[in-house]
Amino acid sequence: MSILTVHHSTVYRYHEPVGLGEHRMMFRPRESHDLRLLRTKLAIAPKPAHLRWLHDPFDNSVAIALFEGTTSELRFESTVTLEHFETSVPEYPLEDYARTYPFRYSDEDFPNLERALAHHYPSAGVSKWALQFLDPAQTTGTMKILRSMTRGIREEFLYTRRIEKGVHSPEETLRHQQGSCRDFAVLMMEAARSLGVAARFVSGYIFVPNSAGLAGGGATHAWVQAYLPGAGWIDFDPTNSIVGNRNLIRVAFALAPEQALPLWGTYAGSAEAFLGMDVTVNVTEVAG
Repeated sequence: MSILTVHHSTVYRYHEPVGLGEHRMMFRPRESHDLRLLRTKLAIAPKPAHLRWLHDPFDNSVAIALFEGTTSELRFESTVTLEHFETSVPEYPLEDYARTYPFRYSDEDFPNLERALAHHYPSAGVSKWALQFLDPAQTTGTMKILRSMTRGIREEFLYTRRIEKGVHSPEETLRHQQGSCRDFAVLMMEAARSLGVAARFVSGYIFVPNSAGLAGGGATHAWVQAYLPGAGWIDFDPTNSIVGNRNLIRVAFALAPEQALPLWGTYAGSAEAFLGMDVTVNVTEVAG
């Protein structure tokens, strides 16, 4: 167990005072058996006229801010301290029928997983790329396929940080052999789905210890979860070849990346009024 503090800052700057529309935030990590929130603080300047919280269709915690007046700068500061329990294990306790590929989800599980099996970017190229991780024999270990895919993206693709909204299609990521953590997550999610494995997009943070050699620090991070009977939803971070939740702090689950944006909103003013934005994320370990 480790105690971590996440400080997430986003600042929007404008050339002239603008009116602010509704802004939605996904900053609050999801509590679970492997993550417990100790303290949370959200500071917004200018102070919103109204701030409320809700759970979206995926049970993610969303804060909604409404503003009055005008401003030339909008600042969000989220600070969270949490207990993180690492759950990486060498062998996950899969049901016997799911240990080797191909397998079929049970009639009980399938209705709940159907949307996590549906393609958002149908692509013959992605399906073909996914097949390379199967053994030539008729059956392959299910975890072996997903571990190899996670490692393959890390070894074969160049990571590039990109704070702008949006993701590249899996075909584009394959073509250029590079991308951001969001691009790699979408590629692996679609590749897993092409093999009949339920997968979903995860947005959150990554703790990067000194000399850890991990990518994705200093900003929000993204990875994938795959559902395997007996073990449930397992984290796979293709940017860093991580299997399990080691150093990963989940904030939001979704079927597609646009459903798990850390922050989005609108303003009333000319397009030229927007000067830019700065995003910084610092994850530090609290000494015990």
